[in-house]
Amino acid sequence: MSHDAVAPGPSASRRADPPKLGREKEPGRRRGLKITLGVLVVLLLAGGGTAYWMYQDLDGNIRGVDIDRALGEERPEKLPTTGQNLLVLGSDSRAGTENKDLGGGGDVGGARSDTTMVVHIPEGRSEAVAVSVPRDTLVTRPRCTTSGGSELPEKKREMFNAVYALAGPACVVKTVEKMSGVRIDHYLEIDFAGFKDLVDAIGGVTVDVEEPIHDKASGLDLTAGEHKLDGTESLAFVRTRKSVGDGSDLGRIGLQQQFLMALLKEIKSQDLLSSPATAYRIAGSATKSLTTDEGLASLTSLSEFARSMNGVDPSSMETIMLPVAYDTQDPNRVVASEPQAADLWKAIRTDGTIPESAKKSPATGG
Repeated sequence: MSHDAVAPGPSASRRADPPKLGREKEPGRRRGLKITLGVLVVLLLAGGGTAYWMYQDLDGNIRGVDIDRALGEERPEKLPTTGQNLLVLGSDSRAGTENKDLGGGGDVGGARSDTTMVVHIPEGRSEAVAVSVPRDTLVTRPRCTTSGGSELPEKKREMFNAVYALAGPACVVKTVEKMSGVRIDHYLEIDFAGFKDLVDAIGGVTVDVEEPIHDKASGLDLTAGEHKLDGTESLAFVRTRKSVGDGSDLGRIGLQQQFLMALLKEIKSQDLLSSPATAYRIAGSATKSLTTDEGLASLTSLSEFARSMNGVDPSSMETIMLPVAYDTQDPNRVVASEPQAADLWKAIRTDGTIPESAKKSPATGG
């Protein structure tokens, strides 16, 4: 990636013979969706001036979750400015025949959060930063009410991506707010089953591959150079792990963020006003796999929010990873690295500048 601040590259130096995160229990995890900010396609469509009145009949595709009601009043304070914080999550439900074609296997019940990003949009809405939270991060899951209404007690040393499977989206928001002290204003989730169609609907996404990728696990086989990926290839690209860096989940976060930037750039470059049919097709693909908080659960609300963010240029979006270090008790897991993580969250809470030291992760060698 060419951005000034990104997740530490997969080739960064690190200790010898590093552990492979998440492999010993769930080798099938590599198959999940790795790109989550693709949900912002809907926002870019609307914010770019597309006639959103055409999409009113697509409102029924969007599922809403009442996050505010589920969490109550005991939450962090809102930003002291007009800035906004979004929790963007990619869920992997692997059930159904459609997922067999995408490498999901179709034999794993339930859904998981496969990628999570906290997107901070400072006051002025002219820039943004996306903070990736590694799924193997050990966190304290607060006491939560599940989507089914049952109560879960607080649990320490819970793997982050298990929270969604156990308790649903509201508990993920609550967990992020507890670990960061950051008030989450909006929630957006995309199911990877709709991701392939979304990429195909926009005609593919072009990425620049610095080194050859030959990954039998994901089925990706790319030479170095520029490639335009279709939906199936894009899924393979963002789930690739074994052939990138040390083969852990940390190493491929750079690929995920690279693809995110390419996807948003592609959407914003298309002249959707001149092709209502194409715009409608893209919006349909996006909304079918989209879940939001109640405040954004309509195309009208999404459009209004999008127009407020129209000054954000995807090519200048800052993408970093939550600073983490390997857990001393379980080398296959990571924990937030201090004081870097605290400094990062403080900058977001106060709408301040993120220190350079908070953009470095000890687990990847800096």
